[in-house]
Amino acid sequence: MMERDAIARKAALARLVQSREELREVLDPPPPEPTVNGQPNPANTEFPRSRTMRALLSSRGLGAVGALVGGLLIARPAVALRLLRLVPASAVGKMLISKLIGQLRGHHPEP
Repeated sequence: MMERDAIARKAALARLVQSREELREVLDPPPPEPTVNGQPNPANTEFPRSRTMRALLSSRGLGAVGALVGGLLIARPAVALRLLRLVPASAVGKMLISKLIGQLRGHHPEP
């Protein structure tokens, strides 16, 4: 009985190690793209580094978030206001102001 439990545990640990490796492969960032002069960018120099945040801060992402917030405000205003209290307003405000100033200047703001 003990030997069978040990074998089952080893098999479960091997599957766990394999699934962790698969997750690392999926979640690792893509290799850095070369710059204009052909030299590779150093890792993690772009802001934001997360692909999720890049997608959310793109024009499509902002439109999707805006539509989601608008729909939530129309459908359930009490829940929307409760969730709004959780959002760090100063950080969001600074981000929106820097994006606006960057667009007015004609380029993206430096981090």
